[in-house]
Parts: sequence; C-alpha cells; structure tokens
Amino acid sequence: MLGIIGGTGLAKLADLEVTRREIARTPWGDPSCALTFGRLDGRPVVFLARHGYGHTIAPHDINYRANLWALRDAGVAGVVSVATVGGIGERCVPGAIVVADQIIDYTHGRQGTYFEGPDQPVTHIDFTEPYDPDLRQRLLRAAQRAGETLIDGGVYGCTQGPRLETAAEIRRLQRDGCDLVGMTGMPEAALARELDLPYAVLCVVANHAAGIGDSAQRISLDAMGEVLSAAMGRVRVILSEAAREAESMPGDPSPPV
Repeated sequence: MLGIIGGTGLAKLADLEVTRREIARTPWGDPSCALTFGRLDGRPVVFLARHGYGHTIAPHDINYRANLWALRDAGVAGVVSVATVGGIGERCVPGAIVVADQIIDYTHGRQGTYFEGPDQPVTHIDFTEPYDPDLRQRLLRAAQRAGETLIDGGVYGCTQGPRLETAAEIRRLQRDGCDLVGMTGMPEAALARELDLPYAVLCVVANHAAGIGDSAQRISLDAMGEVLSAAMGRVRVILSEAAREAESMPGDPSPPV
C-alpha cells in the first residue's frame, strides 16, 4: 500500500475512491489531519494532506514526526511526497516536475528525529542518498507509462518559511548547488529514513525562485496558482501509475524506536 503526502495544491486526490477516513493518534502528537484510505486506479493508498485539509498549517508548524509515524502505523510500504517548489536550475521552469535525488537542509528548530530523550541512545542514520532509489525509479517508470515528462534528479534546498526567499538567498542556494527550493522536504525525508520507510519526492515547480526569470523583481502568487492547477492534474496521473507497482514494494517496516 502506497502512502501519499500532498503539499500545496494537492490537499486531496480527485481520482481517489475513498473507503474511509481515520483519525490517527501517535506518541508524537496529532498528524496534520485524518488519514484518507482509498483506492487509486484500483490499488490501495493512504493519503495525508501535509498542511491540513484547509491548508492551515505552515511549513515550520507541521508535525512531521506524527505524519510519518501515522502513515507507518497505517501499513504503508513506502511514501511519495508531493512538494511545491521554486525553480533555480535552468531546467526547473514553472510546470516542470522533478524527482529530486538530493537535499540540503536550511531549516532550524524543527523536531527532526525520533531518537531523543533520556532513554534513547545517540543514533545516527545513513543519509548519503536521502531518497529511496527504487521508489524514485518507480516514479520515473510511472511517468513514462503515463506519457509525462519528469526531470530525473535535482538538489532540493529546504528553507524555513513561511515567507518566500530573498534574491540573495536564492543566489546562495545556487552557489550551494541547489536546483529547487521548498519548505517541507526536511525533516520529512530524514524521519522516513529513521522509520525505514522508502521515501521519494515529486517536486512540482510552481515558479522561478526569487531573482530568476519572471521572478526577477517579484513572485506572482496568482501565477503560481495557475501553474499548480495544471501541473497537479499531471501529478495525479503519475501517482495512479505508481500505485500499480506498489504491491511489489518491500514489506511493512518495523519501527526502530
């Protein structure tokens, strides 16, 4: 069963045949909203809206630990995150969809690990490759079957938000090697790794990042909405194709903590 986390522009899956909604309780508090169980193209999936169904939770206020824990407890064998981002790299133009392969974390103050507290030993996870390679390939194959073009690979720079970045900050991210900028990629990816959950991200480029292209002087939020409206329809098709392969994913992981 595939878990899907929807970001800005994807608060619900239009093609999802909903079977039930379930309020999840976790040791880390409440997730962003109830889990939605259903079938996508005939395959079982669990959907969670990262910002809540009313898009009321800012990136720095999201309970990432509860979200991932709830999906793990629901029995998902892997998680596909859908994230709205700004484009920095030349290929990352508005409307592009990128399967990122690396991430740089610029956030601060977020609860970023399950391994904390006086009873927990210091635990390090290998995060050399932050996204699961098999799940990334599954998304690329799904897009190919659906006739959709994805960009294979890109570095996601995760900033604190909720404000958008300055042009100088984007220039810094460029120097650091970032192709994309968003606000929700961390600690979500690291927490999935701590739970041994295969995790990958579909980054939907809503706009050029600050100081670039048509965002040289300012970013148009109205234009972002128009781009997302069109791109999320393509994302839904890709997710439907990806769900077809979900049954071949590894078995449900056991919690490490």
